[in-house]
Amino acid sequence: MQYFIVKKKYLLLLIVTILCACVLSVNIYGTPISAVYLGSNIRLVPIYNVDTEAKKVAITFDSAWGADKTTQIVDMIKEYGVNATFFLVGFWVEEYPDMVKYIHDNGLEIGTHSNTHPDMTSLSEDNIRLELDTSINLIEDIIGEDKVELFRAPYGAYNNNLLNIASNDFGLKTIQWNIDTLDWKGLSGVEICDRVMSRLENGSIILCHNNSDHILDALPLILEGVLNAGYEIVSVGELIMHDNYYIDNLGIQREKE
Repeated sequence: MQYFIVKKKYLLLLIVTILCACVLSVNIYGTPISAVYLGSNIRLVPIYNVDTEAKKVAITFDSAWGADKTTQIVDMIKEYGVNATFFLVGFWVEEYPDMVKYIHDNGLEIGTHSNTHPDMTSLSEDNIRLELDTSINLIEDIIGEDKVELFRAPYGAYNNNLLNIASNDFGLKTIQWNIDTLDWKGLSGVEICDRVMSRLENGSIILCHNNSDHILDALPLILEGVLNAGYEIVSVGELIMHDNYYIDNLGIQREKE
C-alpha cells in the first residue's frame, strides 16, 4: 500500500509539471507566457507583413545611392494610380532634395532609412538617436508639416535597443518586408516580377530599391501582375494598423482580439 502512495504522488507531480509546461508555452500576442512569468528577455521584431483579409499590399523603395531612375519610378506609380513608400537615407536626401520634394509632391509616402546607412545594431544609443534625428530633420525640412512616421533599418539589421529607441523616442514604426525582390543582385525584370508574384499574399510588404539595374523593367510587370491578381497597391502607412495591434514573433502585425 505504501508503494502505491509514493507512485501516486509522483504521478500527480508529473501531471502538474506537464500542465505548467503547457500553460507557459501558450502565446499571448505573440509572446510566450513563460517569457513574462520567468522574466526572460522578450525579443522585439519589426513589422514584416500584416494579417488582413483585405487584398492589399505595399510596395517600398529604399533610396541610398543614385537617383537617375527615381522620377520615372514615381511617374509610373502615379500612371498606374497606386501608392508607394520611399525609405530615404539622410545623405541621399542631402544630395537629391529635389527628388525628395518630387516624391512628396506626388503624394507618395516617405520614411527614414537612417542618416548614413550603418549597421545600427552596432551603434551606441546616442548614435542611434543621432542617425534617426538627423535623417528625420533633413526629410521634414523638405516636406514641411508632414511627419516621418516610418523607419526601415539599414541591411534589415535590428535588435531590441534599436526598436525601442525608434518607437519610444521618435514614435516610429519599424518596417521590414516579407517579399525581397533581390533587385540589387542584377536580376532581370521578369525574374524580379516572378519573385513578387510567387510570394504575394494579403498584407505583403515588397522590398525594392530605387536605383537597381532593372527596376524600370520590373516595375510595370509587378504593378500589372499585382493589380491583375486583384490586389490594391497602397503605401505602408495605409496598409498597417496604427492602434489595437500586436506583432507576433514572426513579424506579422495582427489585430488584438
